[in-house]
Amino acid sequence: MKIAILGGGAAGFYTAIHCKLFNPEAEVTIIEKSQKLLSKVKVSGGGRCNVTNVESDPLKLSKHYPRGERLLSKAFREHGSKETREFFESRGVDLVVQEDGCIFPKSQSSQTIIDCFLNECKRLNVRINTGLNINGMKQNTDHSWCLSSKEEQLDFDKVIVCIGGLPKWEHMQWLQDLGQPMITPCPSLFTFNMPNESIRELMGTVAPQVLTRIPGLKYHGHGPLLITHWGMSGPAILMLSAKGARDLFDKNYRFICNVSWLGITNEDEIKNKILALQKELFKRKIGGASFYGLSTRLWRYLIEKSGVDVEKTWEQLSNKDLNRLVVILTQDAYQVEGKTTFKEEFVTAGGVDLQHINFKTMESKTLPNLFFAGEVLDIDGITGGFNFQAAWTTGWLAARGAAVNFSPNV
Repeated sequence: MKIAILGGGAAGFYTAIHCKLFNPEAEVTIIEKSQKLLSKVKVSGGGRCNVTNVESDPLKLSKHYPRGERLLSKAFREHGSKETREFFESRGVDLVVQEDGCIFPKSQSSQTIIDCFLNECKRLNVRINTGLNINGMKQNTDHSWCLSSKEEQLDFDKVIVCIGGLPKWEHMQWLQDLGQPMITPCPSLFTFNMPNESIRELMGTVAPQVLTRIPGLKYHGHGPLLITHWGMSGPAILMLSAKGARDLFDKNYRFICNVSWLGITNEDEIKNKILALQKELFKRKIGGASFYGLSTRLWRYLIEKSGVDVEKTWEQLSNKDLNRLVVILTQDAYQVEGKTTFKEEFVTAGGVDLQHINFKTMESKTLPNLFFAGEVLDIDGITGGFNFQAAWTTGWLAARGAAVNFSPNV
């Protein structure tokens, strides 16, 4: 059996390795059009590679995916974060769990993961072709595949597409031209540009636990928020961008972002916190110290934005001042005028329509012997190792489906 893996990234390598593990007699070839392998793994997590997340419960794990949740909840029962950890650790990669649940190699270097993949491919005799641009695919009458490049034609029994997420439709259109239904891609996981907001002057400041929302949309983001020189970033923003990827695309990235600076939207609760401080710090200035985890710098900015005099003492705080502070802490508003996507680590929503995939094998329902894994699918997760975990899981399923002719009851 000859299997082609299109794409030399995370999903491609994990899939190729498992094809050989499922069927050692299979001839498995990774085909990468560029000269670089595992380039996204190299830069992910700031060069440390967040391989997965400590969450192992399939249902809870699937909740971190705005697209693909229902299907992944079943897939994670077969190959989830627990199995991912076992894969790497059994191959000598020591892993560490951060306080936020993210799992990294103990070396804190993505090169450890890259070396693991390359060594395993060498051990299993997985062939790797770089600089080979496939510009044509044709299915034969026996449902095998003929791949064409400028130099040659290559025949394979099965093809697994692991080309990653592609932000532009023209990069994916060839799949639809083959007959595979696709969903137009758009960016996910991006930061918010706020060119006209003065809060940018506080760049580098972190609010530890905020809640972010977009008026009119039902979802929210939570966690730390980082103020940058272009606007806002951090988990609370990235989570919101992932959940709202389609809606924000439709808005042309022009919208209002509401921020609850303590992660609390209940005005009475915030009011009680302020009154408690008022009793404790009666004679001190309102802007003189940090406020429930907010830095002094950020707290003073919010006081001034609310229209309250930062030089007032707590005993001078009027009911009108109190109400202003409550509003700014629970429903502060910022105008977003665009996005910033880190090119090396971009994530996309859209891709191969999941309705047309047998999710137990990752095989196309319309094109026999064509399989998919990784971000080319209409699957994307929030930050925290979830996008890599989806790649590992779908790669494992695709490898089993292709390499052993796995035929589940469907």
